[in-house]
Amino acid sequence: MTSMVSIPTLSGTDSFNAYVARPAGEPTAAIIVIQEIFGVNAGIQRKCDLLAEQGYLAVAPDLFWRLEPGIELDPDIEPEFHRALDLLGKFDQDQGIRDIEATIHWARAESGGKKVGAVGYCLGGRLAYMTAARTDINASVGYYAVGIPDLLRESHAIAHPLMLHIPTADGFVPPEAQKAMHEGLDPLPKVTLYDYEGLDHGFATQFGNRRNDAGATLADGRTETFFKEHLAA
Repeated sequence: MTSMVSIPTLSGTDSFNAYVARPAGEPTAAIIVIQEIFGVNAGIQRKCDLLAEQGYLAVAPDLFWRLEPGIELDPDIEPEFHRALDLLGKFDQDQGIRDIEATIHWARAESGGKKVGAVGYCLGGRLAYMTAARTDINASVGYYAVGIPDLLRESHAIAHPLMLHIPTADGFVPPEAQKAMHEGLDPLPKVTLYDYEGLDHGFATQFGNRRNDAGATLADGRTETFFKEHLAA
């Protein structure tokens, strides 16, 4: 069952919408699905639906709500891709983390106090890393996260398991950035990095031209196992 819900901000002075997919029975745990720069579009909604089929309460908050509520863009349509880049330039990532934290509170209450995980893609992968460092999220996964070397100074604060999927041919994360990620994060016991040789940014998108079926299946299988291990009651 899917629906749109309203989640109060941390201050309680406002609220934002989120797409929610619920499992058939009581949820095993809750997972926050963190959007790419394209909003809570059909691909992100489908990610939620699939997690609900696995038994999770899945919720995708609209993190661009202060800029343009309800935005849904297609990365394969060039004008929409450029529109997404414009939104990214205006997006306050620190405020986005606070909205994710508000979503954690909502998901924890809505699931009856179950553990809460997060999985994010592109911008959402970066935000998943920031969420691991700045909140009490129980487990986090980031796909093709951008700009992580700039955030390595926060790695000491990662208290719960974090997994990052890194395509080695990522046009937005050059080899030197990937090298810095491995050097900074491989020594940390809570962090696991997986490389995907020859794959590019967006390889695990649910729909569209960027998807690589074999790579997406491998990464999603690792994510499923990771959440089963770390979100079990």
